[in-house]
Amino acid sequence: MRGFTLVEILVIIGIMVILVAFAIPSYRFFQRESDLNNSAEEIINTLRLAQSKTLASEGASQYGVYFDQTISPHQYTLFKGTGYTLRDSSFDEIHKLPESIEIFAINLNGGGSEVIFDRILGTTSHFGSLSIRLKNDPGKTKNIYIENSGQVDLLPSSAPSDTERIKDSRHVHFTYNQDAATAITLHLIFSDYPADNFDIDFQFYLNPGKTKFYWEGSVLAGPAGSKTEQKLIIQTHSLGITSAQFSIHRDRRYNDKALEITLDDQNLIDYTANGDTTQGSSIHVTGPQWQ
Repeated sequence: MRGFTLVEILVIIGIMVILVAFAIPSYRFFQRESDLNNSAEEIINTLRLAQSKTLASEGASQYGVYFDQTISPHQYTLFKGTGYTLRDSSFDEIHKLPESIEIFAINLNGGGSEVIFDRILGTTSHFGSLSIRLKNDPGKTKNIYIENSGQVDLLPSSAPSDTERIKDSRHVHFTYNQDAATAITLHLIFSDYPADNFDIDFQFYLNPGKTKFYWEGSVLAGPAGSKTEQKLIIQTHSLGITSAQFSIHRDRRYNDKALEITLDDQNLIDYTANGDTTQGSSIHVTGPQWQ
C-alpha cells in the first residue's frame, strides 16, 4: 500500500491554506453582519423592556433608554427615572455595542438621545428613529423606529391616511393654552341633572413629573330611578407650562347625557346628549377636533 509523497502532502497543505485564506474574510463579513443584526434586536428588546418596566410601575417609576455616542465603543443604558440626568444610577443596565458597530444617527422628537416611556399607557414623547451601522462598511445599516404609541420595531408603522380615516366625536382633541399642571379640579357637569355633577382631583391623576394626566371612569347620571353610566377617558397627550393637549374618549354607546367639562373655572368643551361637540367658552381653548 503506497503512502502520500512529500510533494502530495505539500500540495494538500497549500490547497488548505488557500481555502482558509479565502474563508477568513467571508467569515469576518458574516460575523460583522451577525453583529449588526444582533445589536439591532438587542436595542429593540431593551427598549421594550424599559416600556414593560414602566407599565408594571416597577419601583413606582418610569424607565427609559439612553444612547451614548461619546465613548468607544458606543453604548446604551436602560435607566430608572424621569430622565437620564435625574436617574437612579444604581439601577443602570449598560449595554456596549460590538467594536464593529456604531450609532450614526439619533432622530428623536425633542432632539435628545433618550427614550422615556409614560406610566399607565406605555407611550413616549421621544418617538423617532435610531440608526446603527458597520464601521468598516457604512452602507450596511439597521434602522430602529420608536412610535409615539410606544411600539418599537425595525419597520415604521403604516398609519392609515388621515384624510381617508373616519372621524367622529367618540375621540376628540383640543388644546388648552394655559398651565394645566397647576389646575385643581376637573368638573363633569351634567346640565340636565346637576345633582349628578362629578369632580375629579386633577392633581391626583397627574404623573409624578406632572407631564401627563390620565383619568378613566364612569358616573351615574339621569333621572332618579333610571340613571345610566356615563363612561369617559380623559387624558393629555402633552402637558407643559404654556399649553396642554387634551384627548377625550366618549363612546356614544355608553353616554347619552349632555355634558360640560371645565377645568377649575375654565369651560373646555361641551357635548350634547347625542354627542355633538362645541368649543368651550374659555378664551384659552382651541378646538375640538374629531379624531
